[in-house]
Amino acid sequence: MNPLITAEAGVLADGKDYEHQESVEDEIEGQLEDVDPIAEAKLVRKLDIHIIPIVMLLYLFSFLDRVNIGNARLYGLEKDLGLNSTQWQTAISILFVTYILSEVPSNLVLKRLTPSRWIAFITVSWAIVATLTGVVQNFAGLVVCRLFLGAVEGGLFPGLAVYLTFFYTKRELALRIGYLFVSAALAGACGGLLAFAIGHMDGVAGERGWRWILIIEGLPTFVLGIATWWLLPDEPATTYFLNDQEKSLAIARLKRQTGYTASAGEFHWEDVRKGAKDWKIWAFSFAQFGCDTMLYGFSTFLPTIIKGIQPTASTALVQVYTIPCYALGAITYLAVARLSDYQQRRGLYAVALGIVAIVGYAMLMSNSSAAVHYAGCFLVAMGLYVNVGLPLAWLPTNNPRYGKRTLATGLQLSIGNCAGIMSSFLYPAREGPRFIRGHAVTLAMVAFASLVYAFMWFYFSRVNARRARGEDDHKIQGMSEQEAKELGDESPHFVYTI
Repeated sequence: MNPLITAEAGVLADGKDYEHQESVEDEIEGQLEDVDPIAEAKLVRKLDIHIIPIVMLLYLFSFLDRVNIGNARLYGLEKDLGLNSTQWQTAISILFVTYILSEVPSNLVLKRLTPSRWIAFITVSWAIVATLTGVVQNFAGLVVCRLFLGAVEGGLFPGLAVYLTFFYTKRELALRIGYLFVSAALAGACGGLLAFAIGHMDGVAGERGWRWILIIEGLPTFVLGIATWWLLPDEPATTYFLNDQEKSLAIARLKRQTGYTASAGEFHWEDVRKGAKDWKIWAFSFAQFGCDTMLYGFSTFLPTIIKGIQPTASTALVQVYTIPCYALGAITYLAVARLSDYQQRRGLYAVALGIVAIVGYAMLMSNSSAAVHYAGCFLVAMGLYVNVGLPLAWLPTNNPRYGKRTLATGLQLSIGNCAGIMSSFLYPAREGPRFIRGHAVTLAMVAFASLVYAFMWFYFSRVNARRARGEDDHKIQGMSEQEAKELGDESPHFVYTI
């Protein structure tokens, strides 16, 4: 028996879990039938070497260009443009209006326009806008730049999340999406370091340090966008770095997954319509709103939160204090994502790390010492990327048909990113240094998300157990094996990842 199956069997205890385990075993053994594990491992390594660095850099620069305005604030942006508190919060939040509106349409055209060309286009576009933000002279100019930045950047993450499913199986996806969140953590840490270094250019060519931060951090993205056109493969069948045998294996191993047929890999409007009516997709989407409140509030305002904890710290030292928080968050997510892929369990870890983040916010709200408050930042960082990232691997793997999957990921991120608008108003300067309201609202939203994920974990387990007992087999009576496969996640043979 496959060692993955043996390891997972030890985790399960009661009868329902055992029935789920039986179904998982059948599906995994079906996927591994006639596959040379050594050849497949070499293939996955090759995909990782050529694809993962590009998508990580894309998301790193994307996140950096989106949140570096928080670092620019510490170097005089707010004062130089004459912004009041409300204008500052508006400038932060207005990005998400166009960002959200662009996500689903971008996903729907991704495959038609080809991933390499579309992603290259939006990368070059946001690089130009991000760089030009460094030369704005007033509030109106800043708002226009933020609106355009959201419009062109909104399609990147949902596009990358769907793009990775073109090459990786459901047992590999969480870790690869995890690399994107490592990029976000690196952007947070590197953003602090870069801002610290570039901030010393204050006065060069008569320009303030915050302008140089925005200009210099935007330029490498332009170069990456041009390179993406040639470096990013579109699909396994046309991947330039694979030989014919590897291409065949890459295609075959994806199709071995239950529900992943040739037709399922194509875009069909009927699948989109089914996705729009699927309550599970909406549940994940609203839960994403809850945990994204934490993502954007913490990522944008962590320097401000730490400044409130250590009011005597210099701007440079505040930037340094943010780095270990992001580092711990990245390490935690990588470890949990690997374990989650190994066990094919998402709900357990999404809920558990959500609780860790809740404890962190409780510490930040407590009437305690600065050390306790700073320790709370670490707990929030530990829970942040797991609670936000695992569901982004959980939902698409439970939707094997491409049309439904691309809508699901687009909706999940569109509704989730609406939290970016709200979170921009959670930490006004007048409520510092404790920011009780901001922490309390975020804690409540994370608790809501964790409750939804706990319910979905329970629901998927129950459905898997029922299907394992054959109670849904009547739904495919009279159907051929191929017709049953075309049902996607509605097929009684499909095993949900829990």
